[in-house]
Amino acid sequence: MAQPTSNGVSAIDSDHLSKTSSDGPNTAALQDLNLLSLSPSTLAVHADDPLNVVDDVAPPIHVSTTFRYPRNPDLLHPFHERSQPVCDATQHCYSRFTTHNTSRLEAILAVLLHNPCLTYSSGLSALHALLTFLNPKRVAIGEGYHGCHGVLRLHQRLTGCKILPLDCNAEELGEGDLICLETPVNPTGRAFNIQHYADKAHSRGAYLSVDSTFAPPPLQDPFKHGADVVMHSGTKYIGGHSDLLCGVLAVKRQEWIPKMIDDRVFLGSVMGGLEGWLGVRSVRTLELRVLRQSETAGRIVDALDGALTGMTVGTGLSQSDANIIKAVLKKVHHASLQTADYKTWLKKQMPNGYGPVFSIEMKDADLARRFPSKLHLFHHATSLGGVESLIEWRTMTDSTVAKDLLRISIGVEDEKDLLDDLIQGFRALADDPSS
Repeated sequence: MAQPTSNGVSAIDSDHLSKTSSDGPNTAALQDLNLLSLSPSTLAVHADDPLNVVDDVAPPIHVSTTFRYPRNPDLLHPFHERSQPVCDATQHCYSRFTTHNTSRLEAILAVLLHNPCLTYSSGLSALHALLTFLNPKRVAIGEGYHGCHGVLRLHQRLTGCKILPLDCNAEELGEGDLICLETPVNPTGRAFNIQHYADKAHSRGAYLSVDSTFAPPPLQDPFKHGADVVMHSGTKYIGGHSDLLCGVLAVKRQEWIPKMIDDRVFLGSVMGGLEGWLGVRSVRTLELRVLRQSETAGRIVDALDGALTGMTVGTGLSQSDANIIKAVLKKVHHASLQTADYKTWLKKQMPNGYGPVFSIEMKDADLARRFPSKLHLFHHATSLGGVESLIEWRTMTDSTVAKDLLRISIGVEDEKDLLDDLIQGFRALADDPSS
């Protein structure tokens, strides 16, 4: 066993850590450990091994905000004299720059997202950081999470940037402008063709940012289809347990990272040590959770939509179940129902599933308002991505959504139990419409 050095890092660990790069994943150390050839599920557990400075199998929680400088005066290098910002993932100074747990989380995410990553205190703070960094004169954006539109309005108030519709003419965009695409989109789960918007942006010298929160790895890799930036609200699937706030930016251009780190220092939108620890704990099981949740969502969507279309073979629904569903449900929204897009782009863009979130439209707003109270396994709450299934009468937190719409986030429970719960809820509404 290697002996610990004066700073608690073994000699072997120190050799790997010395190869850490501020420009992205610690690829030199990963190559030495033969990690880059491994599958994403394995990398989620081992990609931060080069940053492991203790013997603990589970990473310890580091809550300190400040860290001692080296005792050796020859190792003291003032930060303002360095060619790069303070971004050494192994020699921490102050938690607004880096800290142990967030550095480990970024190392894992960089490998899973295939490009350098930075974490932020929330998804919206990540978007704010991106807008601050790029400072585009024009931003094209479509329907989607209302919080992103709120951040953009604040940015517009400060900079005077012009907000354009997502499907604006390409000629309206210019050099350095930004297309903000969310796919699958909140709250419906509908998917959009990333390559189409990448081509549109790049034809004008603009950038494409993709909010891929609803389709984390391994469901979708926007970089394969032309994205310049990928954003995640890590609060959702990366966190996965409804207990942390987190934002993530992954960027194709590694040369952006030092400046973005410098920006983050002064924006102050950093994750705390505890939140970073929760993120590392959670990302270990990202693939297990997301594949299970997406598969369950797809089967429940098939059953509900099958009841409306008469295609119930293989869904496990009885005719009585189908009749109950049809009595109160008007429409189901999910990327898996975009059958016309399968062969042209959708299957290529989302080869492993279409996401764990979908929405349903009830026949009227009152049915939508009362439906969550009829369920036993779905918590009526906002947000999504946790191990527990959630349902939200979406108008509770988003005034732009019709009042007959409910958003459903599938957890890791048994799919039959969840479908049975939805059916008994529909039945309760149909049996007593005034309750």
